[in-house]
Amino acid sequence: MSAVVAQTLHVFGLRSHVANNIFYFDEQIIIFPSGNHCVKYNVDQKWQKFIPGSEKSQGMLALSISPNRRYLAISETVQEKPAITIYELSSIPCRKRKVLNNFDFQVQKFISMAFSPDSKYLLAQTSPPESNLVYWLWEKQKVMAIVRIDTQNNPVYQVSFSPQDNTQVCVTGNGMFKLLRFAEGTLKQTSFQRGEPQNYLAHTWVADDKIVVGTDTGKLFLFESGDQRWETSIMVKEPTDGSKSLDVIQESESLIEFPPVSSPLPSYEQMVAASSHSQMSMPQVFAIAAYSKGFACSAGPGRVLLFEKMEEKDFYRESREIRIPVDPQSNDPSQSDKQDVLCLCFSPSEETLVASTSKNQLYSITMSLTEISKGEPAHFEYLMYPLHSAPITGLATCIRKPLIATCSLDRSIRLWNYETNTLELFKEYQEEAYSISLHPSGHFIVVGFADKLRLMNLLIDDIRSFKEYSVRGCGECSFSNGGHLFAAVNGNVIHVYTTTSLENISSLKGHTGKILREISAFDVTYTAIVISHSGRMMFVGTSVGTIRAMKYPLPLQKEFNEYQAHAGPITKMLLTFDDQFLLTAAEDGCLFTWKVFDKDGRGIKREREVGFAEEVLVTKTDMEEKAQVMLELKTRVEELKMENEYQLRLKDMNYSEKIKELTDKFIQEMESLKTKNQVLRTEKEKQDVYHHEHIEDLLDKQSRELQDMECCNNQKLLLEYEKYQELQLKSQRMQEEYEKQLRDNDETKSQALEELTEFYEAKLQEKTTLLEEAQEDVRQQLREFEETKKQIEEDEDREIQDIKTKYEKKLRDEKESNLRLKGETGIMRKKFSSLQKEIEERTNDIETLKGEQMKLQGVIKSLEKDIQGLKREIQERDETIQDKEKRIYDLKKKNQELGKFKFVLDYKIKELKKQIEPRENEIRVMKEQIQEMEAELENFHKQNTQLELNITELWQKLRATDQEMRRERQKERDLEALVKRFKTDLHNCVAYIQEPRLLKEKVRGLFEKYVQRADMVEIAGLNTDLQQEYTRQREHLERNLATLKKKVVKEGELHRTDYVRIMQENVSLIKEINELRRELKFTRSQVYDLEAALKLTKKVRPQEVSETEPSRDMLSTAPTARLNEQEETGRIIEMQRLEIQRLRDQIQEQEQVTGFHTLAGVRLPSLSNSEVDLEVKTN
Repeated sequence: MSAVVAQTLHVFGLRSHVANNIFYFDEQIIIFPSGNHCVKYNVDQKWQKFIPGSEKSQGMLALSISPNRRYLAISETVQEKPAITIYELSSIPCRKRKVLNNFDFQVQKFISMAFSPDSKYLLAQTSPPESNLVYWLWEKQKVMAIVRIDTQNNPVYQVSFSPQDNTQVCVTGNGMFKLLRFAEGTLKQTSFQRGEPQNYLAHTWVADDKIVVGTDTGKLFLFESGDQRWETSIMVKEPTDGSKSLDVIQESESLIEFPPVSSPLPSYEQMVAASSHSQMSMPQVFAIAAYSKGFACSAGPGRVLLFEKMEEKDFYRESREIRIPVDPQSNDPSQSDKQDVLCLCFSPSEETLVASTSKNQLYSITMSLTEISKGEPAHFEYLMYPLHSAPITGLATCIRKPLIATCSLDRSIRLWNYETNTLELFKEYQEEAYSISLHPSGHFIVVGFADKLRLMNLLIDDIRSFKEYSVRGCGECSFSNGGHLFAAVNGNVIHVYTTTSLENISSLKGHTGKILREISAFDVTYTAIVISHSGRMMFVGTSVGTIRAMKYPLPLQKEFNEYQAHAGPITKMLLTFDDQFLLTAAEDGCLFTWKVFDKDGRGIKREREVGFAEEVLVTKTDMEEKAQVMLELKTRVEELKMENEYQLRLKDMNYSEKIKELTDKFIQEMESLKTKNQVLRTEKEKQDVYHHEHIEDLLDKQSRELQDMECCNNQKLLLEYEKYQELQLKSQRMQEEYEKQLRDNDETKSQALEELTEFYEAKLQEKTTLLEEAQEDVRQQLREFEETKKQIEEDEDREIQDIKTKYEKKLRDEKESNLRLKGETGIMRKKFSSLQKEIEERTNDIETLKGEQMKLQGVIKSLEKDIQGLKREIQERDETIQDKEKRIYDLKKKNQELGKFKFVLDYKIKELKKQIEPRENEIRVMKEQIQEMEAELENFHKQNTQLELNITELWQKLRATDQEMRRERQKERDLEALVKRFKTDLHNCVAYIQEPRLLKEKVRGLFEKYVQRADMVEIAGLNTDLQQEYTRQREHLERNLATLKKKVVKEGELHRTDYVRIMQENVSLIKEINELRRELKFTRSQVYDLEAALKLTKKVRPQEVSETEPSRDMLSTAPTARLNEQEETGRIIEMQRLEIQRLRDQIQEQEQVTGFHTLAGVRLPSLSNSEVDLEVKTN
């Protein structure tokens, strides 16, 4: 068989973490990264074309498209080395224009790129720790400038060119916002950051020198030439209904003052101000895109805001809000829209906005929809279909339908159609899915979840489970070729189930196969493999994301075709049943479909007897529900028809009435118009007659005037002709005179010429004679000159010799001085170089000082603002102090008035104190009585303790006798059982009364069993002694018990009488104490009221006032001692009450003892709270 070729056909997936991962090529085509390819996708015609990555590429990192849409730059890592590949998009297919991979500087990878406005220069930013910004003339692979952006290893997120200037550059990152300009072969920073550094995530140019920047705290800044002009904060609010609303809640200006911004949604600001307790979070601005009206920016999870520029002002206001819609197929719809928008892009006509999210999804929205939905947020739509957002773990296909089933770690199952390249079904679950398999009919799937194995139906619009198996973490599952069986892997065991009865028919363990052949993988690791159904070709997937097509059986040499496919290890590979298409899935979450050819470009032919099936499964309940819905809709349609007919009749009646009214109205108007028309006709006729007569008069008048004008003109012509004749005669005469003058002038001219020639000839002869004389003089002078020349030369030779000697001496002197000066110049050069270095250091110091000066100026400005705020605060506090001083003055006046009342109230307080003193004396007497009663109670307590000791001794003796009694009773029961056994054995012996020998043996056995000689003697002696001791102990105990009973009865009667007497006295005393307390509280309340009127004590309820002195005049030791005594008496009474209760309990226990009874009819008085209140209230 010939070698096999695979061609990329379609891809389902997106790599969202590539920087600048989506942009428009033209109005219909977008470009985005998927796997290890860049995809050109036509939104209208739904086709895809591919730009593969470089050979041995480890994945794309960043993209950039030129402003003229001709070039695409891709940053990659090829064999662990960075490279930038530039493609020409206009050629078909796209070809490589340049590859930048030889660098004279340290670089790990390029994380952001940008083309210049004229597409000639490329800007690239390297990753930390180098953080170099490189300015390339990419056509010549020439580095024009390089500068290190950051020295603190902070990440840099984005670089860009000014839209109109090749030399101006912007860089943003964590704690940095820098504007640089390319000049004289270097990139120089033109602006320095002021204020607190922010984490600037994204930026865009909205004008030639204006940049909008977003941060991770939801702030937007507008910079103009590096100076901040506008600032706003985006806040996400959690309203009570559970939906999120965004609003710009704060706008402030810095450096330049602008008028305040009027929010387009004031109700949101009022809600935020009113509900400050609501939860607020700071959204992160990951993406900003500019368009003609303003810009769009991401505003937290699932949100995009549109800002429009306000007319005649330099700042922006929020105009629209766009949200990612909630996905009803998600297992948690409330969380399905929580995706960060990572990239935004407008189409060239600005009719469409496209967004990519952190969950590998692509959304789009038509801008006209945002203008229609005023007041409510607009919603994105899927640009293609929902994509996987995590590694794909399972891949399956079937025979009867062109379906692909995939499962992923994003907890979703998706069914794709590889003929129409669409998504047929998808559903999310609570658990992760590890494996999937499609039934050959395409109506069922089996899925291995983390907790169970589920067999499910593929319905027309849903995926429903109808059988579950307890197979955890199933890594592989598959239907048989006929579909009557399916197998699932659990650890090292393969379970086989039947699809008819859904039972486990067998389990397979172990692996006994032998390796027949082994072939090298050539520096990679194979992660997936598939062999065609024809058995003539094989495809393998590698750990670096490439695909290798091989012949089967495997060749010995390195014979395969390798294709760039995915950006991660390939997890699954499949061939369709007809071997026409290859399907690959990988950890990057992308699904590729490949068309399989031979090396001559012919498709792999395999005839299909039957086409793909179009049947789908529908449950009976769904059909019944839909039939019910159809019936309801039909009845609804009939009702609507009836209602519409009725409405139409009503409208017809109304319209007929209106038509009648209009016809009558129009008839009347027509008649009035007819009369008007008749009147106008008569007027027209009159006007016609008048105009006809007027025209005839004008014509007559014109004819007469014409005749008159002709006569006048004829006369004028005659006069003019006569004048012409006269002038012609004059001109003839003048011509004759001029000819005569010309002849005279010619004669005079010839005479003068002859005279001049004669004069000049005479002069010429004189000059020739003078010339000859002069020549003779010259010859004489030459001879004299020759003689003088000789004399002068001789004199000069002598002078030259003298001068030569003189100057040779001077030259030697000058050479010596020159050598000396050279040494001095060397010293001066060294001094000059050192001075120049010092000057450079001073210039550097001056630049650093200038930077510090700029920073200090910013600090000074901020401090000036703080000073102004503090001055305002001081002014406010001065005002509050003045108000408080006025209040103090008023209070002093009131205090003076209250002082007058104080004197009167002091007198009343003294009188009340005099009334309180006799009451206190009575309380003191009562306390003494209580102390005497306490002494008596202590005596009773001692007696009670002694009685308790006696009772405990008696109880111990009684328990000992009870134990002895129980032992004796047990012995008695044992003896009775022994006697019973003996009787039965004896009864059995009686049966042998007729047989003496046997009877003798049985009696001997009884004797040996029940009687022993030593025991007989001991038992006889012990029984007599025990019986005597028992009788003696019993008599003694009975006498003691009788005496104790008498004592207890007597002491009980004495104790009861004393107790009753003490209780009666206590009751009377407690009543008196309670009455005195009430009176004391009443007097204290009066004192408190008087003191409160004088502002001497705080206003507290009398019940809450503690037992302390009532006023400042009563700070003596006696009242405190009195209060301590009251507390002590209260505690003593409480202890007595508890002791009495304990004694009662003991007496009741003694009454329950057998043989011990109190005197009949004698009962102690109860301690109920209704009779006696023993609780002492302390404040």
